[in-house]
Amino acid sequence: MSTIIEIQGLTKKYGGLVALNDLNLEIEEGSVFGFIGPNGAGKTTTMRILTTLLKPTSGKVWVAGHSVNDDPRGVRRAIGYMPDFFGVYDDMKVWEYLDFFAACYDIPTEARAGMTDDLLALVDLGHKKEAYVESLSRGMKQRLCLARTLAHDPQVLILDEPASGLDPRARIEIRELLRELKDMGKTIFFSSHILSEVADVCTSIGIIEAGELVAYGDMAEMKKQLRAHRLVQAQVIGDTTPLQEFLLRSDHVTSITGSDEADIPLNAVQFDFSGDDEALSDLLNGMVANGLRVISFHEETGDLEDVFLQVTKGIIN
Repeated sequence: MSTIIEIQGLTKKYGGLVALNDLNLEIEEGSVFGFIGPNGAGKTTTMRILTTLLKPTSGKVWVAGHSVNDDPRGVRRAIGYMPDFFGVYDDMKVWEYLDFFAACYDIPTEARAGMTDDLLALVDLGHKKEAYVESLSRGMKQRLCLARTLAHDPQVLILDEPASGLDPRARIEIRELLRELKDMGKTIFFSSHILSEVADVCTSIGIIEAGELVAYGDMAEMKKQLRAHRLVQAQVIGDTTPLQEFLLRSDHVTSITGSDEADIPLNAVQFDFSGDDEALSDLLNGMVANGLRVISFHEETGDLEDVFLQVTKGIIN
């Protein structure tokens, strides 16, 4: 895959405050990148620079081959931007709202009606076409705002907290929309502090704190790297004493936790394992060969909260 967003040495200062400090990122075409960090970490500043709304103090940024500094018009043609607040003309009907933004991108009048219907169908708002925007729920407004960003069929979507303030059903709807847009070949760069939302939809993540990137890469690989040993859980029929005795004699097993010591199911144990996949497979085969009636055996992968807590320090600018 080719790189569609490239950030080199990006720095932004407001007087004595360093909002971004030497940020470097590469986002591949067709990926869904989750930009995570607490409020004030620098997420919105980064996105405003990417969308040409803010000039960097130093550093270079390219979006779809266009320089933010030298070719801002080219960048704007390549992106669809959804800000963290919903700017709206309340006295407009839903179709008029989309038609207005399509006109801003010089889409011909004869093409706009069909495009509006297609976008409303995509975000499941066709039944609200004649409704006034002010009558929509917050979740519907978010979906309408997302439709607006697609009016000129951009290559890259830059979405600032798209699920912020939504109820659980509306968050699910936004998440499904992001998946559908990814399947359409869009590159999506979105920020969030709702870690579970990022984990469910993104292919890679970057964690930013106090203006500095503290972790970046493929999410599955990051989880593996952050755990020194693999954490495995095994459950058997009956007493776990024979299982624990077997594990204590095994290579690569460094510590064992029983169900009476942690939030672990009955008749199960959790243990640290330092071996590779082949050694783990041999361990399971050994359990069965030794007469242990195994009913569950799996590796605990942890979650995004584990990654976030491990790499951040709670610093606020």
